[in-house]
Amino acid sequence: MTTSSTWFYWALLSAVFAALTAFFAKVGIQGVDSDFATLVRTAIIIVVLSAFVWFAGKWTNPCDLSSKNWLLLGLSGLATGAS
Repeated sequence: MTTSSTWFYWALLSAVFAALTAFFAKVGIQGVDSDFATLVRTAIIIVVLSAFVWFAGKWTNPCDLSSKNWLLLGLSGLATGAS
């Protein structure tokens, strides 16, 4: 398998995980407030993503981000929360 053709398998894997996300969220939210469930899922994502960034060697000092970066990332976060 060449590098140029591996994108298909990564895309397929991404689609499978997206489907599992919707399935587990739908089943897991029964009897739980949807906003609280979103908070729990987000907290888990923060932990997992932080570990990934750290172990992949991609961690940088957040203070090194420019004002523009902070503004745009903040707006992106607010838009995600609003959606």
